[in-house]
Amino acid sequence: MGAISEDDLIARFFAPIAGPGALGLKDDAACLTPPPGCDLVLTKDALVAGVHFFADDPPEAVARKALRVNVSDLAAKGADPLGFLLALALPVGVETAWIERFARGLGADAARWGIPLLGGDTVKTPGPAMVSVTALGTVPTGALTPRTGVRAGDLIFVSGTIGDAALGLQARLSPQRFAGLSQTSRAHLLGRYLDPEPRLALAHALRAHASAGMDVSDGLVGDVAKMLRASGVSAHIRLCDIPLSDAARQAIAMEAALFETAMTGGDDYELLVAAAPDHAAALQEAARLAGVPLALIGEAVAGAGPPRFTGADGGEIVFARGSFSHF
Repeated sequence: MGAISEDDLIARFFAPIAGPGALGLKDDAACLTPPPGCDLVLTKDALVAGVHFFADDPPEAVARKALRVNVSDLAAKGADPLGFLLALALPVGVETAWIERFARGLGADAARWGIPLLGGDTVKTPGPAMVSVTALGTVPTGALTPRTGVRAGDLIFVSGTIGDAALGLQARLSPQRFAGLSQTSRAHLLGRYLDPEPRLALAHALRAHASAGMDVSDGLVGDVAKMLRASGVSAHIRLCDIPLSDAARQAIAMEAALFETAMTGGDDYELLVAAAPDHAAALQEAARLAGVPLALIGEAVAGAGPPRFTGADGGEIVFARGSFSHF
């Protein structure tokens, strides 16, 4: 990184993208007043090189992913973005050009999602690079969409398509397994891993019509189980109704084992939503107007057992593991 100081780094790369509450990044803290009648929603995710992204990923993509996984959490709670804090741990010898590109990507995405930088910290590390974002959002008082709100009889939906990012990671790790895919399909899977697309356009629909919500970050099968366990209910999930992209279908057609990868691999950052039957039509219409596909994949049922996953023939399918786990 050369002779640039921490103060110079902040002033040169991050102060230009900071929001008004950041006090020009010249203080030890930010100062922010939530809108009247709103609750604060806070979330935090950390990304580590070699675990959540590749060390040679473009710096702009690393910045986008670090911010977007947090915006996804806000969307799942029905929240509007308010701002974010950034902690950046950089390895010894990182090039100034890397930081410049990271900040450029971060600033562009902050503007896109309406979530300004408020402050944070930059440090040097002897280990891999680490990016940690704390995102703040707001919901009208009492309107947060909790993970714990699923009730027996609720319909369960998921946005977008599932499994693309997990397959994209495998295509990155083992390119030969995906050599039979078209260039367009490979690019789609790789892009979904590198650049998740948070479903912020659904936030208002969730708080108006959903009883529960969470984002799918660790794998659909495991995340469904987490939400149901937190709510104290079970569910029947129809695997044939889970939406897949054409690229994912092509990959699975070449290697059937990749279906389990798609269902359990994670990094989807789609929204898992439960809604009472009398709210389902309004939720689906709001999603249509927002331009976000929303698929009905099952129903919640009474009971504390794990969810039941069935195939097209109605037979139960059991997965070796439900989701990615760090521990």
